[in-house]
Amino acid sequence: MSTRSGPGDGGPDAGLDAVMSERGLLINLAYRLLGSLADAEDAVQETYARWYAMSAQQQAAIENPGAWLTTVASRICLDQLGSARARRVEHRAAGRRPHRPRRPGHPG
Repeated sequence: MSTRSGPGDGGPDAGLDAVMSERGLLINLAYRLLGSLADAEDAVQETYARWYAMSAQQQAAIENPGAWLTTVASRICLDQLGSARARRVEHRAAGRRPHRPRRPGHPG
């Protein structure tokens, strides 16, 4: 009989389960910040990429992986929002307006 490891039981998959269980919460957080599901999924993907880029020792040193993931996802979202704002300001400073297609039958 095989048993599945869960969070807190110290099995080999315990850390992975704990980290992956945060995905829904991270998507919700990122969506609330960014307002786009596609952007939210990209931010969460980047969050997990940063988690898995760390060594097992670095991951083990993190006392609360959920809090770490939430913090990183939030910072990624805020960086995206700041970048978008900077692009808008730069666009305005250059005297350009964002392209808006004309409505059919609209003279202006």
